Amino acid sequence: MLDGIKRWLSGASSAVPTGYEGIVAWAQGNQSTFRGVQDEGFVIDGRLGSTAWRLEWGPSQRPYISGHELRLRADTGVEPELQLLVLSRELQEQLEKSIFEQYVEDVQTRIDNQTPPEMRWLVMFPKLPGSDMVALRENFVAVGNGKSWLQSWLRGALSQALALRAAQSNAPLVLMIGRGRLMLRTAMEDPTVPELQRVLALFETALREASRVANDNPRGLSDSSAPPSGGSEWGASTAARPGDDSTPRG
Repeated sequence: MLDGIKRWLSGASSAVPTGYEGIVAWAQGNQSTFRGVQDEGFVIDGRLGSTAWRLEWGPSQRPYISGHELRLRADTGVEPELQLLVLSRELQEQLEKSIFEQYVEDVQTRIDNQTPPEMRWLVMFPKLPGSDMVALRENFVAVGNGKSWLQSWLRGALSQALALRAAQSNAPLVLMIGRGRLMLRTAMEDPTVPELQRVLALFETALREASRVANDNPRGLSDSSAPPSGGSEWGASTAARPGDDSTPRG
């Protein structure tokens, strides 16, 4: 495990994983940088305009995703106090059941210190009413400490992109903003160019819409709700995990 973490952090290998030559060609054709991570997966660094993003495929870093996962992240420039979470409804039900069982077993300390932030946010923040979710209410749940920001983010293009994703795949999906960063996670056992393109298109839509909302709301959060004590750490429980906290490089 330690060797794997070191490889992720150092980018020790630039070898092309066998079978992923098409992904390399796709990345290079989009002026993105591909880097293989030995025995782990791969990393692709790209840009949306002037904003750098990073795509990682490899072993899951979350207990609620089995096997391999796809991760995408980018800095958004939004206020760091903002904490928003959109996730698949089936995953939401699974996570809430897991959290409830942990509390029943009286392991609150482990929940506070080791539970991923998206699981904590799910029980800490109010859910957006179904009337605000409209077409998304059957497939997604949204929570956060900035209701008006969340409502605006989910309007228009992002709502359409999420609805399309639900029609394309039933894989668990997590989309969140925290510490000024946008993060997407989804299960993906066998990456293909078409699937990477679909998820990247969703991510870039979320990124553009976050920029739109930030520009429309220069005064920041309009809700009176304050961030929870302890801040909005992406990886307080996963600081040693590769990829969660490094800044995307362009």
